[in-house]
Amino acid sequence: MLTSDLNALLDQQALQRQDSECSRRHEIRKTRIGDLLEIYFLEADIDYFPFGSTTLRHVVTSGGLNKLEVYRRLNVKEVWFWQNERFSLYYLREEIPVQFVQTCGYEQIYRSEILPNLDIELLAEYVRYPNSLAAVKEFRQRLISG
Repeated sequence: MLTSDLNALLDQQALQRQDSECSRRHEIRKTRIGDLLEIYFLEADIDYFPFGSTTLRHVVTSGGLNKLEVYRRLNVKEVWFWQNERFSLYYLREEIPVQFVQTCGYEQIYRSEILPNLDIELLAEYVRYPNSLAAVKEFRQRLISG
């Protein structure tokens, strides 16, 4: 009895560590994306308003297509998902989905329509970078050098 209780406790602790590691990784990525976008806005001289700006509303999440319905109802024009170490971007084309039913009125796009000069692949490269400080510095240098 004691051995099985101990094994159950060890299994539970292992699951909690995995959940904690996933949460920490999610927070690190989310923060890194925000830091890199802030550098982009500064270097591109773009006025931005974090936290629900009506001019620029990007949703960066680890969610999926089922969340697009929620964003459509909130009239979020452009949605970014970070999944499998890459960005997937969607732009709202239809208030009432007809052509893009599977994606709740959103069309998958490969370049931001709100930030058309932002190289999404370059951004993703630095989101994946192992060192946060080096990522921000090198991303900024790449933006400056054009």
